[in-house]
Amino acid sequence: MKNHLTHTPMTAKEKLIAWCELIRLDKPVGTELLLYPTLWALFLASGQYGKLPSLKLVVIFSLGAFLMRSAGCAINDFADRKVDGKVKRTKGRPLADGRLKAKTAVFTFVGLALLSACLLLFLPIQVFYWSLIAVILAFIYPFMKRYTHLPQVVLAAAFGWAVPMAFVAVNSQMGGINTGIGEVGITGWLTFIAYICWTVAYDTQYAMCDKDDDIKIGVKSTAILFETWFGKNDVHFIMALQGLFLAIMMFLLHDLLNLYLVICLLPFILMMNYQYRLIKTRERLNCFKAFRHNAIVGRVMFVLIALSCAWQFWGA
Repeated sequence: MKNHLTHTPMTAKEKLIAWCELIRLDKPVGTELLLYPTLWALFLASGQYGKLPSLKLVVIFSLGAFLMRSAGCAINDFADRKVDGKVKRTKGRPLADGRLKAKTAVFTFVGLALLSACLLLFLPIQVFYWSLIAVILAFIYPFMKRYTHLPQVVLAAAFGWAVPMAFVAVNSQMGGINTGIGEVGITGWLTFIAYICWTVAYDTQYAMCDKDDDIKIGVKSTAILFETWFGKNDVHFIMALQGLFLAIMMFLLHDLLNLYLVICLLPFILMMNYQYRLIKTRERLNCFKAFRHNAIVGRVMFVLIALSCAWQFWGA
């Protein structure tokens, strides 16, 4: 392997740095965007029983979120290795600039996916069956942008599949809640739908950063689709998805929040207004700022859900 700038052999340190970039250790925002909804699901599922999730489930699903996000980045870079070099934002990725070989990304994806699968040994067997769908979705997502303008929906389904898996794990552990042992239940599916809306919204913001380059090289995205369909109203459509996400989450929490619901809505309204002001400019850097800001949205939502469930648990 040659250094892409000096054409000298890469040192072990340089290879390690390139591999860390491949799995995005230097960019933890993506892990947060996958981790927090997984934790929402664990707390909401346990809250149905008036309990908090076990530490075991929190640790297992947190590790799973990290491993699958890293695996997803590796297979994404493998799929995009011939186009990343033509996009301003991605031309410095280790496969695009030649620091790593394509087979390294494939081995990394397989290795991390297998490590994630090992976590299933500590969960009910029902979760294993559901996890197969997650692996398939994570693998096919990077290739979808060549065939459909909705790769963001596939991404949302792939990463959001941890939500029904979390509900299956909790419901199986607790013995089921009128929906049969191991089933997801209406709360689980509503949480999943909310996650889909939120993810499509923020990943469209992300895609807006690359829209000009994507059009040139023929890569498809919801950013291009929404602009084609809705013209200057594409930003409003993104915000409508954000609003639907918030409406569903507040509906799921209304019994826990009661009179505090309106107060709890305020920070989310302010955060969405901030994102709107950023993306309405359609400027590359502002759209990227809006995307990154969603990590704060996920963080605040997690704190709200965790505190609400804890409040219920301790019977305050």
